[in-house]
Order: sequence, then structure tokens, then C-alpha cells
Amino acid sequence: MTDVSRPARPGRPVLLGQNQYGKAENRVVKITRDGATHHIKDLNVSVALSGDMEDVHYSGSNANVLPTDTTKNTVYAFAKEHGIESAEQFGIHLARHFVTSQQPIKTARIRIEEYAWERIEHSGKGAHSFARKGQETRLTQITYDGESWEVVSGLKDLVVMNSTDSEFWGYVKDEYTTLPEAYDRILATQVAARWRFNWCDDEQGMPDWETSYEQVRKHMLQAFAETYSLSLQQTLYQMGSRIIDSRSEIDEVRFSLPNKHHFLVDLEPFGLKNDNEVYFAADRPYGLIEATVLRDGCEAKIPVDLTSP
Repeated sequence: MTDVSRPARPGRPVLLGQNQYGKAENRVVKITRDGATHHIKDLNVSVALSGDMEDVHYSGSNANVLPTDTTKNTVYAFAKEHGIESAEQFGIHLARHFVTSQQPIKTARIRIEEYAWERIEHSGKGAHSFARKGQETRLTQITYDGESWEVVSGLKDLVVMNSTDSEFWGYVKDEYTTLPEAYDRILATQVAARWRFNWCDDEQGMPDWETSYEQVRKHMLQAFAETYSLSLQQTLYQMGSRIIDSRSEIDEVRFSLPNKHHFLVDLEPFGLKNDNEVYFAADRPYGLIEATVLRDGCEAKIPVDLTSP
């Protein structure tokens, strides 16, 4: 049997940087049975833990390692023990457990995607039939270090369109510019948004997570619909401003908005006039507009790259 040496630390000037581990994408569906009426919470939960993990990297010692299989089991056990009131509340239960129950773990980050279902109305008995909603995916990320919380929620894949009340003109033109100015165009985008709550410790009153999500989504959509847009950037700012002005529990909103271009089709070769009626919907390339909207006096903390790990 080969003797494998386990050095306590490499004997050269190489240091371990930021590290984390956990079980990603634990799919959990919780059915709550209220007599013949059932309720569904459908989540995709990813757990990332960090702390005193130098030894496992330097020497392979697992003395401080909670198996990722255990984190998976905890997700399912907590769905039973605590239920799932909201994605945020469920993530808070998990993060608190991992940090307070395992001394080597200093920080827990829980990322959750939630998939919505709507009830199918029918004439039969009971209320237990559902259809998966085909709109956005709800998101949340909870980070806890044993003292303070950071909750960043959001959504992705919410496709919206205004068929008029949008223009784009007066922009810089150079020798490579071919885009004609538009005074009546389709404005469409696929919204990816994150918003950061100012709730950060257990002494504060916790937001109503479900109501907050519903209201943020409502204000976001209303601002999109009600803004006469001269640029997607203007619309983005109005969406973020409406959320900040309307929801006191939120200090920061970040958007990533791809411009889902719709180009008028040239019908003149067929002797037809296209009066803003027939468009070609292009999927790529696309303009990508991104920005953060902040409450005055607050610091931006949501990562610039919304997809960063």
C-alpha cells in the first residue's frame, strides 16, 4: 500500500483564496394539504458554506467538513419541519441552522429559485390540480455570517412588451451607423432584476416576503407600462425608482434588460405599405442595458454581474 504524505500546507508562497462548498440545485416540492385544497411550493435550493476550510484544501483533512449530502438532507427535512412560507423565510431557516450548528462554518449562502403554479379551476371535487405558470422565475439569495443578514431577491425571464409609446432618436452617428431613427417602435425586454432588502439583523421587524414580492412585481410592471419611453435606459430607471419610492424595505434594485429588437419588415417589393404592423422579432444580437437604482444615501452591494457565482 502506497504511503500518501499529507503536508499541513504547501511549502511555497501559494495561498488559498475565497472558497465555499455545498450541494447545488436541490429540487424540493412541498405540498400543504388543507383538506381537499392543496398548496404548492416548488423550489430549487443551492447551499454554499464557507469558514475554517483551509485544512481540507491543504491536507485533505475532512475534520471540519459537513458533507454536501447532509446539506441536501437538511433541505428536505426543513421543508417538513418548518414548511415553506416563502423562499426567503425558508432560506433564512437554512442559513441560520448551518452557521449556528457547525462551529467551522462562518457564512452560509442560500440561493433559491421558485417556480410558480396556478390552480386549474374545474367542476370536480377538491382543489388539487395545477398548471405551471410560464412567466418569470422568482429568485432569492440569503447570506448569513452569524451576526448579520443580507437578503437579495428578484426574478428572471419576465418578458414584457409595449407595442407603442416608445421612440429612439437623437443618438450619436458615425460612419458605421445604419440604424434609422424611430418615432414609434416596439419596446420589449426580458427582465432580470434583483432587489436588496434593508433588513439585516434579528432585532429588526422582518418584511412580509410574499407581499413584498407581489408589490415589487406590480410596481415594476406598472412603471414599464406607464412610461413613454425615449430609451430603454429611461424605462429601466423609472422601474427602479417606482420600486424604491413604493417599498420602504428595499434600498437597491439592479436590472439587466436585453432589448428584444423588433424590426419593421420591408414590404415594398410586394407593393405593400408596412404602417408599423409587421415586424421581424430578432433574438440576437441584442442590446443589453444594465443599471442599479439606489435609495439616496445607500451603498450599492448587488454584484454588477447578476449571474456571478
